[in-house]
Order: sequence, then C-alpha cells, then structure tokens
Amino acid sequence: MMMLNEAARCLDEGVIRSARDGDIGAVFGIGFPPFLGGPFRYMDELGAEKVVKTLRYLQQQYGEYFAPCERLQRMAEQGERFYPQGS
Repeated sequence: MMMLNEAARCLDEGVIRSARDGDIGAVFGIGFPPFLGGPFRYMDELGAEKVVKTLRYLQQQYGEYFAPCERLQRMAEQGERFYPQGS
C-alpha cells in the first residue's frame, strides 16, 4: 500500500508526468508485478476508496507515515480513476 501512496504522490509532485509513465517505470524499473499493470492500474482495479481505507487503517496502527496523500483522498471521495473506465 505504501508504494501505491508514494506513486500517487510522485504524480502530484511532478516526479512523473502521467499514470502511464509511473506504471511503465514501476514494472520495468523496480519490478512491480506486470500482471497487476503497475501501481496506477492496480489502484484503479482496487478502487481509490479501498486504497484510502487500507492506508487509514495502517495509519491508525503504525502512524502518520501511512497517511493517504491528498490526491488519493480526493479520488476516493469523488470516485475518480487514473485511467478512463474500460481502457
């Protein structure tokens, strides 16, 4: 979950230009499981709401290090995705 949160934060901070860039970089650069499609595809599959819920649980258990980033919180509230539905 922490990698997913950091991936979203990288997009917010301009470290990567797009979710697609992040997915490609994670799969080919750091060994993210290709069958999951990358961290952004995986978050879309899980749903931002579930990712945020899990991060909040971890935050309660282990502290602020697991606090969900603002982008994920907003996406969870508004039902947003990184990729268009069905793409």
